[in-house]
Amino acid sequence: MAEYVIDEAREEREIQAKYDELLAACRQLKPLSADEEQQILRAFQIAKTAHAGTRRKSGEPYIFHPLAVALIAVKEVGLGPVAVVCALLHDVVEDTDITLEELRMVFGDRVATIVDGVTKIDDVMVMQQTDSKQAENYRKILLSMCNDAYVIFLKLCDRLHNMRTLGSMKDTKKLAIASETQYLYIPLAHRLGLYTIKTELEELVMRYTNPDKYAEIEAKIAATAGTEERLQGCLVEPVRQMLDEHGYQYRIKTRTKSVYSCWKKIENKHVDFEEIYDLYAMRIILQGVPREQEKEECFKVYALITGQFAPLPTRFRDWITRPKNNGYESLQCTVMTPIGRWVEIQIRTERMDTIAEKGMAAHFLYKEAHPGEEMDSNPVEEWLQQIRTSLEQSDKSALDLVEEFKETLYTKEIYLFTPQGKTITLPSRSTVLDFAYAIHTDLGNHCIGAKVNARPAAIGFRLHTGDQVQVLTSKKTLPQPEWLNQCQTPRAKEAIKDFLRQQKKEYVAEGKRKLTAYLDKLHLHNTRDTFGQLKRYLNQKSDVDLYYDLAIGTVGEQQVAECFGKAHPAPKLFFLDKYKDLFEHGTAENATAETSPQNGTPFLLDRDYEDLPTETAPCCKPVPGDQVVGIVQEGKIMVHRTNCKVAMDEMASHENHIVRAKWRQGEQLSLLTGIALTAIDRKGLLQEITRHISDELDLNMRAITLETSEGVARGIIMLYVTDVDNLQRLIEKLRTVDGIEDVRRI
Repeated sequence: MAEYVIDEAREEREIQAKYDELLAACRQLKPLSADEEQQILRAFQIAKTAHAGTRRKSGEPYIFHPLAVALIAVKEVGLGPVAVVCALLHDVVEDTDITLEELRMVFGDRVATIVDGVTKIDDVMVMQQTDSKQAENYRKILLSMCNDAYVIFLKLCDRLHNMRTLGSMKDTKKLAIASETQYLYIPLAHRLGLYTIKTELEELVMRYTNPDKYAEIEAKIAATAGTEERLQGCLVEPVRQMLDEHGYQYRIKTRTKSVYSCWKKIENKHVDFEEIYDLYAMRIILQGVPREQEKEECFKVYALITGQFAPLPTRFRDWITRPKNNGYESLQCTVMTPIGRWVEIQIRTERMDTIAEKGMAAHFLYKEAHPGEEMDSNPVEEWLQQIRTSLEQSDKSALDLVEEFKETLYTKEIYLFTPQGKTITLPSRSTVLDFAYAIHTDLGNHCIGAKVNARPAAIGFRLHTGDQVQVLTSKKTLPQPEWLNQCQTPRAKEAIKDFLRQQKKEYVAEGKRKLTAYLDKLHLHNTRDTFGQLKRYLNQKSDVDLYYDLAIGTVGEQQVAECFGKAHPAPKLFFLDKYKDLFEHGTAENATAETSPQNGTPFLLDRDYEDLPTETAPCCKPVPGDQVVGIVQEGKIMVHRTNCKVAMDEMASHENHIVRAKWRQGEQLSLLTGIALTAIDRKGLLQEITRHISDELDLNMRAITLETSEGVARGIIMLYVTDVDNLQRLIEKLRTVDGIEDVRRI
């Protein structure tokens, strides 16, 4: 990246030009009142003055950032003046002397509340809650989002601009920000329907966490440019002619699949790049269609297209009859073109396209433009209402809250019916118990099963779209701890936990009595300090849980005595001592041989961490040539691949644990890794595989498993390799073996 040259006169002109561009974009979105223009100007002047003299890591004036975030909010999300004001001010409380109360006096409660929601919390508050600064900030963002969804829209705009300008950061900061983005912001963009932003964030994350694979796939996509031009002639033009003949007003957009989407398909489907059949897509946007005729007209266009181009039946999706939970509506089909390429075609109206592009933000935009109009439903408010209860549970750590919340973001939905025909929407894999609690807590608390499509079903029976469910109850039935394994929705789990918590409170008195008796025997008093020490020793989350375990005997006298160092020592098994060295010596030697060279660590680390021992992470098994990063864990450095999900989750929640790491040059290491393969079973297959590994490539195998079922063999081979090129040569060699369908690294 070229060094930034400071020129204050030029920068002043650029700042004014960016502000003028922002104002023009706002006016294009909707006519601005005099008060709205004044508010935007006032926010710009305050932000410019507050950030004066401050520069970003790239060297640019800091005010460039809030201006860019505001422009993204208008142009790419479609938000209005309130969001622009908040975007311009979103960093002033965190980075300058301006206070939240001062903003409240000038701009009112809503602007102050939104700015507070996107402002990071300070370290003092963090350390009272958890050792993870990021986790507490995530929790604050999500709780603020429940009060005003503009918080998360603006955080996504802020994150998108930060990712676009990440190049000036140091390597560990790049990985931390990219991991945070993958951990929370991409799932949120997906759930909110902001697919354009989601796709760009995925691309940027991959560029920093898996740069080699990104460059490889990017080059392959670029090499197919000629195919896209041929599709214009054999698909796009015939479709245009067809639509013109039938008198439609329309727009057509085309796109090539993103690098990240191609990589995910290669990884998940275990296919080569050349086997990605939906590399290209075309979108037909019908204009001027009345709302009541949208479905009919979209299906007419679908019939015209599939009458000329053969469709792939398994790839038809009707999101118009039953829109997605974020409001997305479209018909999707995949057709074969005359040049032998599958192409996905999306058919939608202008209104549907706005919702598809802007996601849930489109509902806010519509509500701002039509403040007095009643809306049948608002998917944003409905979604926020669903998550508000679980996020406000005070007995959960920030990381637990965020993890539970994340589970709901990518979940697909099923549509179920009550006996009266009312539709109930639940996440896929939901059970009878989830259905009962979705209707009413009391119904769930007394559920004994259901009739699903008139057939009896247990509480844990998994439901499917279209099922009609009649819940059966009994007043004698009450929630049990094992019910938590029979459901999956946060609402059901929280209702069961609430009941069990109330039930446990009835055992508090008995638990206190037993604890006092145990402590009396140890000549100790039941004070707050002794109780706190026992609670920490047993890793109990609440007072009620500990008293309950004492009452029912899960925690007994021996454990209490052990906590205070007054337990009788357990008998020692002397006869095992002579065998102890055999187990420990062998294990230690093997671990060292697999993870370290003969002379010290195979990695170069930051100077502050050179004395800590290193291990290659078993989850991703990096080998020389992989891009790697170190994570501090229990007094040692675990070295992961930079695109390892375990590492990215850790970096997203504990930035201070990240350590720069790279392989030492010239070290000859043999590290354990693994490959998985699928093949058509035949005689001599195993011998040919082992011949390639041992004889031709001279690699040592540690273990091999191969199972055959219905003529298909699946196996995993653990072996030692010296670098990633060595491993890739093996994978390419095995792919040439007759009958092998897929080989991939694990």
